[in-house]
Amino acid sequence: MQIVILKDATEVARYGADLFVAQLKKQPASTLGLATGSTPVALYQNLIEKNQQGDISFSQVTSFNLDEYLGLDGSHPQSYRFFMNEQLFDHIDIVKERTHVPPGDAQDPIAACQEYEARILAAGGIDIQLLGIGRNGHIGFNEPSSGLTSRTRVKTLTKATIDDNARFFSEDEYQPHLSITMGIGTILDAKKVVLLATGENKAAAIKATVEGPLTASCPASALQMHRDAVIVIDEAAASELADVDFYKHIEAENQKLLARLAAK
Repeated sequence: MQIVILKDATEVARYGADLFVAQLKKQPASTLGLATGSTPVALYQNLIEKNQQGDISFSQVTSFNLDEYLGLDGSHPQSYRFFMNEQLFDHIDIVKERTHVPPGDAQDPIAACQEYEARILAAGGIDIQLLGIGRNGHIGFNEPSSGLTSRTRVKTLTKATIDDNARFFSEDEYQPHLSITMGIGTILDAKKVVLLATGENKAAAIKATVEGPLTASCPASALQMHRDAVIVIDEAAASELADVDFYKHIEAENQKLLARLAAK
């Protein structure tokens, strides 16, 4: 697990975007795993700028989103399909037919979960997966107690997650309490995972993810098992880690090594 501690949210978004840029330059036909929420927005803005400047192209990309509210179709303003169109897809040269978001309006959600897994497999798996993290350590909508080998499935949202997301819904608007989400096992299958977190409200979850035990009570702790997981956080989100200076030292040494290898 690589821990990258940066000054603020702007630097976190830029660093995360650079990882996706590097992936697309290395493999233009990459399969991207994408996420919603407030943290990825700045990263997407960076990618939009790179695309519009001609630095990268999404024309060969296939994408799969982590999750979707069950009960909302893609035209609903609070659906994650709507979010992705508005925040990324409508502004880049991606082929919409190759962008996949779990179908919140599925007539048979169980079958839809199985089909989503099959589509990821048919695409060759996810090359780089973007994640945020909830205050309770959830990734995607894998709430505490989620199985660490779970696959795409229907999940009930915790009261904490419902309360956190209530600000996006008006008082008289239906707010779903169910979701379709990639499972933790599905996420761990990605070749590379990039988790972004900013702000003091994520500090406890980051400490549990990085330094806590591997446990279903903190779903993100499963990333300790991943062969190429990068945790990109700001100073505030890192504030509860036991030895921030140690993580910064390790990352600085990693960057020196990469620079030496690039110079050869």
